[in-house]
Amino acid sequence: MKEAIIKIVEEGARVKTAFFKENADRIVEVVHLIAQSFRDGKKVLLFGNGGSSTDACHIAAEFVNRFLIDRPPLPAIALNTDPAVLTSISNDFGYDQIFSKQLRALGHEGDVVIGLSTSGNSPNVIKALEVAKKGGMKTVVLTGGSGGKMANMADFTFIVPSKHTPHIQEAHITLGHIICQMVDEELFGGKR
Repeated sequence: MKEAIIKIVEEGARVKTAFFKENADRIVEVVHLIAQSFRDGKKVLLFGNGGSSTDACHIAAEFVNRFLIDRPPLPAIALNTDPAVLTSISNDFGYDQIFSKQLRALGHEGDVVIGLSTSGNSPNVIKALEVAKKGGMKTVVLTGGSGGKMANMADFTFIVPSKHTPHIQEAHITLGHIICQMVDEELFGGKR
């Protein structure tokens, strides 16, 4: 079992290292995009299913509360947190509409939308990205494997080079943490 644990950790580290080396320039662009969006009074809207839903909540919380430094709260909303909204939309219109309908209500031109899907094929995330594009929102996709249907749908796409869901999710939350830290540094100059 000890060898298996080490192998799992080493493979996860290999995936993350390859991913971040490949995407460092794109990450810088997204950091600038989000920081400018906050400067302009816009917000970040995040969503996903399952573990990706939890990652969306986690990243939104880091912006709204704080990441590493004490600073003013930043406007971010995870669209998968209100059970009344999620269940009413699912019941009345279908589960594939749970994020797109919320984006129509809450999203505005210039907002940044971050859709997470390890497969890149989640119908409700795809529909939301379509609504975001039509509404003039900037779109970011976090996915894995081949990128699925979402591979070419966003302004910025991050595809983790793995088919192993845990490694994809580990890279996604690490990416979220890096973005939060770099946005804080860009807006507030690091620790105060």
